[in-house]
Amino acid sequence: MRRGLPSGQIAENSSRRGSGRECGRLCRIANVMSADHSVKTRAATTAIASNGCLIVLKVAAGIFTGSVGIISDAIHSLMDLVASVISLLSIRKADEPADASHRYGHEKLEDLSAGAQAILLLIGAAFVVYQAIRRLINGGAVESVGVGIAVVAVAAAVNLLISGYLQRTARATASEALQATAADLRTDALVSLGVLVALVIVKVTGVRWLDPAVGLVIGVAISSTGVRILNGVSRRLADETLPAEELKPLEDVVRSFVSDEVVSYHDLRARHVGSAHQVDLHLQFARGTTLERAHEISHQLQDAMSDKLPGTTVLIHLEPEDRVRADRFEEPLTNTRIAPDAHSQPAAAKPAARQQSR
Repeated sequence: MRRGLPSGQIAENSSRRGSGRECGRLCRIANVMSADHSVKTRAATTAIASNGCLIVLKVAAGIFTGSVGIISDAIHSLMDLVASVISLLSIRKADEPADASHRYGHEKLEDLSAGAQAILLLIGAAFVVYQAIRRLINGGAVESVGVGIAVVAVAAAVNLLISGYLQRTARATASEALQATAADLRTDALVSLGVLVALVIVKVTGVRWLDPAVGLVIGVAISSTGVRILNGVSRRLADETLPAEELKPLEDVVRSFVSDEVVSYHDLRARHVGSAHQVDLHLQFARGTTLERAHEISHQLQDAMSDKLPGTTVLIHLEPEDRVRADRFEEPLTNTRIAPDAHSQPAAAKPAARQQSR
C-alpha cells in the first residue's frame, strides 16, 4: 500500500481508474459499431437502388420477348429487392444500442434477416421451376431475342459489380445480412449469365425448349443458394462457437495473461451475435490476489481481446485458484497451474505491476 494515502483513498483512486478504463473500452466498441453502421447502411441502400432499376428492365424485357428465362431472372431480382430492404431495416435496428427490453442488444436481427432472405429465395425458386416446367410442357416462342440479350448482359454486369462491393463490405463489418444479400446478387448475376447464353443459342439455332430448360436450371441454383444461407443462419442462431481461425487468437490472448497472479482459466465460450461477438470465460487468480487487482487485470484482458477481435464483448467470471473445476468443453483441468510464458506476459499482468498498485 502506498504511504501517505488512507486505504479509502486508494480504493477510490482504483475505482476511478477502473471506471475510466471501462468508459474507454465502451467508447472504442461504440466507435467501431458506429463506423460499421454507416458503411453497412450505404451498402444496403446501394443494393436496393440497383435492384430496383434492374427489375424494371427485366420485367419489360421479359414481357416484350416472352422469355421464361428473363421472367425468371426478373422474379429472382424481385426477391433480391425485398431481401435488400429487409437487410437495410435489420441493419438499422441491429445496430441500435441495448435497451430495457433487449439488454443483450439487437444484433441477432441481422441473422433473422438473412434467414428471411433465404426463405424468399426458396419461394422465388419454386415459382421459377413451376413456370419453366409449364413452358416445357406447353411450348412457346421467344420474340425479339436481341433486346433480351442486351438487357440481360447489362443486368449481369451490374450485379457482379454490386455483389463484389457488398461482399467486401460484409467481410469488413462481419455483417451476416450483407453477406446474404451479396450471395443473392451473385446468384442473380450467374442466373443472368445463364439466360444470356441461352438467348444467344436460341437466336443462333432457334431451339425453343432451351429457354425454359435454362429457367429450370436457374430455379435449382436459386434453391441451392437459399438452402446454404438458411443452413449458415441456423448454426449462428443456435450459438455455434466461433471458427478456429477466430477462436485461436482469443485463446492466445488469454494465455498471454497467465502469470503469478493469473494461474489458469476454463470454460472459454465465444459466439457470433449478428456482426458482433460475445465471449465469456472463468479466470482463476492466485491466493492472496485482491479483488481490486483481479478486477483490474480482467479489464486489461477484456481490452486485449476486444483489440484482437473488434466488436467483441467479453464477460469474465473471477475465481480463486483452489476452486478449480473441470472445463466443460475441453479436457478436465487439475489443480496445477498453467505454466506462464515470460515472453508473452503483458506487463500489466506481471507481479511487478501488483507491487506498484499497492
